[in-house]
Amino acid sequence: MENTSLTEWDMIIRLCLSFAAGGIIGIERSSRRQVAGLRTHILIAMGATLLMLLSIWLPLQHPGMKNGDPGRIAAQVVSGIGFLGAGAIIRLGNNIKGLTTAASLWLIAAVGLTIGAGMFVAAGIAELLSLITLFALDMLEKRLFPNERNKVMEISYKANNADTRETQDIVKSFGVRIQSVDVEQNIWKHKGTRLRLLVGLPESTDLAKLAKALKATNTVERIEIKEKY
Repeated sequence: MENTSLTEWDMIIRLCLSFAAGGIIGIERSSRRQVAGLRTHILIAMGATLLMLLSIWLPLQHPGMKNGDPGRIAAQVVSGIGFLGAGAIIRLGNNIKGLTTAASLWLIAAVGLTIGAGMFVAAGIAELLSLITLFALDMLEKRLFPNERNKVMEISYKANNADTRETQDIVKSFGVRIQSVDVEQNIWKHKGTRLRLLVGLPESTDLAKLAKALKATNTVERIEIKEKY
């Protein structure tokens, strides 16, 4: 039986569209120096489209074939894309990066499958909404929820019974989120007080100005910021 519903031109057009769709998302990820960038997204989108085309083509060419379900290969693509997404996730100290890129890989595979199935409008809308999410919502998210690094801030005081409340108020005024407080006294030869804070430190925090503000109290002797262990 001759295939009349899926021509070679249909295949070429769909593969070219998936190339463009993967490239658009890939450029955004590459601009942020992510491990999965332009080429990765293009290859995934085109691969998903090609497999979707194969899923459609096989039953059309072999109408008598048993178990010729076009969705079977597509389902394997959706589950199999997970190992690529896992490779895009990186742990840096106490921070995890790459979750958004892993999600974009999963999304672009879905877009590729959708294009391969000929659902161009749905694929275009998904592509547009994903760009809005990656660009516009990224700026909104950073404004509402600034990126933080978990750090340990150790502040040493000259006095043995120093009042740490003023120091904590200054730290909070710089947008630093205090998660826990620990105070130690009489720990150095010349005595004194040490305040240990577990903090969420926004990336935009000006540490030089923060240190200057703390030193201006004339009670702080030393400030150290360490990695959380």
